[in-house]
Amino acid sequence: MMNNKLKLLLIAIILIIPFTIPINTNAKTIAEFEKEVEKYTKALEDKQNAINKNNQKIDSIEAKVKSIQNQIKAAEKEVKDLEIEIKKCNKEIKKKTEESKKLMEYYQISNGDNSYLEYAFGATSITDLIYRMSVIEQLTEYNNQLMKELKQLIKKNEERQKKLAIKQKELKKLRKDLEAEQEKLEIDNQKIRESMPSVRDQIKAAKANVSYYKKLGCGKNEDILRCQYRIEQSRSGGSGGGSIPSTNGFYRPMQYGYITQGYGGYGGHLGVDLSSSNKTIPIYPIASGRVFFKGYDSYGALVVKIKHNHNGRYIYSTYAHMSSFGSISKGQYVTAFTKIGNMGSTGWSTGPHLHLEITTCDWNPGGGCSWYTYQHSTLNPFGLVNIPSSWTNR
Repeated sequence: MMNNKLKLLLIAIILIIPFTIPINTNAKTIAEFEKEVEKYTKALEDKQNAINKNNQKIDSIEAKVKSIQNQIKAAEKEVKDLEIEIKKCNKEIKKKTEESKKLMEYYQISNGDNSYLEYAFGATSITDLIYRMSVIEQLTEYNNQLMKELKQLIKKNEERQKKLAIKQKELKKLRKDLEAEQEKLEIDNQKIRESMPSVRDQIKAAKANVSYYKKLGCGKNEDILRCQYRIEQSRSGGSGGGSIPSTNGFYRPMQYGYITQGYGGYGGHLGVDLSSSNKTIPIYPIASGRVFFKGYDSYGALVVKIKHNHNGRYIYSTYAHMSSFGSISKGQYVTAFTKIGNMGSTGWSTGPHLHLEITTCDWNPGGGCSWYTYQHSTLNPFGLVNIPSSWTNR
């Protein structure tokens, strides 16, 4: 049966698709951000009824999967019961066959066509004849009944065998139907991008971004990314943020490992998936920078985001699905050799791996873009970090 996590994921698909409205993917001003928040809010209100209907469709799929599973269980039980009945029937047929043979042998009347007559004419008196005729009559009647029962058992067994074959065919079809439903759900799940936030989270973050850039001192019509870089880089480090030294090259996030899924860009896989023979291997930043985010995504994955200074602009690297965090805190300056966590399989994940994304902005407060723009801002990690199909050093 579909679990709650799977249900939430399907709802996320429904929620996110209506909001892929055309938005300028370049840097925004505060005024543009405010308009975007208004669009998101209005769209959410307009789509709420549609969302409720889609939720009902999800419930229907869940009920269908449950129904098929129950039918499979019932069919499996019926098949098992039929097999038990057939075995019992075969034993009964064998038993009655042996019983019939023994009776015939006991009365010694099964050796020829005249067995009954010989037995009757062997009487020594009228009383003995009457007795022997009575025995013959009872024996004949019992034997006929025994044969009738044997034929009925054999016929019933044949019918059960046919029924069993039909049930096994039905069971095969039910399993095929279930596999089709599961495949359908898996295809839907593939559309879900890593760490996809809900629309409400997007609106909340967009509002927080507007507030952040206003407090930072950016003008209403000023390019917020340039404003942010200029103001933050003019400040001292400190735990709250400020100046970030330029990156000095990029490193692989793990000491050794291999690629499990490549980069697909917008509409596909937003980053790369990396794994290792050590499923809890330490994870490091790809370059020096400041911890921008440390926490859980909407589906329980442990996520760390690092903000880097690269070629006079900020870029963000995201590390998802970790099993644990390193001894780091938000706002802390880290180098490429600071442990930020350990590889894992938290959140929406099919196995231990690291999901690495690199973007030119981030949808979280202070990252300078919405979720929609964030998806368009991804960079191919292979263009910055030398990641072969497998490696043994950073």
